[in-house]
Amino acid sequence: QVQLVESGGGSVQAGGSLRLSCAASGRTFSNMGWFRQAPGKEREFVAAISWTWGDTYYADSVKGRFTISRDNTKNTGYLEMNSLKPEDTAVYFCAADLTGWRSRATYEYDYWGQGTQVTVSS
Repeated sequence: QVQLVESGGGSVQAGGSLRLSCAASGRTFSNMGWFRQAPGKEREFVAAISWTWGDTYYADSVKGRFTISRDNTKNTGYLEMNSLKPEDTAVYFCAADLTGWRSRATYEYDYWGQGTQVTVSS
């Protein structure tokens, strides 16, 4: 199994920045993704990265503002969020896919973190 623990959430004003972290442990996985879910909305894909190659993929809504990365030495993934907007407000989850590549569907991910709240005020 894979254990994932998110951290770094908080409250910021529009235009601000946050960096989310996802510490992973357990078995090897191929892909780490970030998803978010706002109240009353479905969970949506944000970004993904191949753990082996570092190849990245982003939702159109965050391209140019968010950057996904990983530090294999620390076995930790990151989501750098810049130019935050109120519509970015959501609970953010990291997830591990054992076999996928650039997956953006929730069903492709095998393990999930507990989530961390991000609130952006105008």
